[in-house]
Amino acid sequence: MSGTARYPEIDLFRGIAIIMMILFHTIFDLSFFQIVSFDVTDGFWRFFAYATASLFLLIVGISLSISHARAVSRINGLALVKKFVFRGAGIFCCGLLVTVATWWYLHEGYVIFGILHLIGVAVMLSPLFFRFRTWNAVIGIVFIIVGWILGTIPGPMGLLVFGIHPLMFQSVDYTPIFPWMGLVLLGLALGEFAYPNGERRWALPKIPKRAFAPLEFLGRHSLIIYLVHQIVIVLIIYLVTGAPVL
Repeated sequence: MSGTARYPEIDLFRGIAIIMMILFHTIFDLSFFQIVSFDVTDGFWRFFAYATASLFLLIVGISLSISHARAVSRINGLALVKKFVFRGAGIFCCGLLVTVATWWYLHEGYVIFGILHLIGVAVMLSPLFFRFRTWNAVIGIVFIIVGWILGTIPGPMGLLVFGIHPLMFQSVDYTPIFPWMGLVLLGLALGEFAYPNGERRWALPKIPKRAFAPLEFLGRHSLIIYLVHQIVIVLIIYLVTGAPVL
């Protein structure tokens, strides 16, 4: 496979994550605007939200592993580090757009450090972890355990990105480095195992390309879909129900 070709299975799973995200945010919005009664903070929907975020972050790690394996054949040293720092900074800036938009729309509970912020930081930090290869699985588990511990410790807003926050802190999307970067590191380890040197270890079964084309399309355009999907959901809710959501 060429250095720029995409693996369809990765786009497929990213597309599945997109569908899961849209479904959860639709349920969340219907509950938030008190149109239907769903408890999205506990039980099935809480687990569903965690599963969606986890799938996204695992795919981020796998994709980083493949991208790094391909990049080292062309660049190294500072140029290699800059590639991931700049890419991560761009994603982080998209997260800042979400911060501004949710602050303007919600005021209370707006996104300060959500999943796009986390992905941006993870991509920028990834050059520190590539060397550990499959050992990133162990490091990722440590991140998750530390995150569980830090989540029980109240603290100032300045430590928000690490998983420590004031007792009354609320946000519609809060994805701190601990534990959530642990999922990216698990993805790095999985990518190193399943795609050594950026090449798929196993052949895929023969399936007609059209079978999963819509999901793969969503996976290829996941960032732009993430940025606009909530606007579309809110507009549809307004048009269908006439609820005062705008």
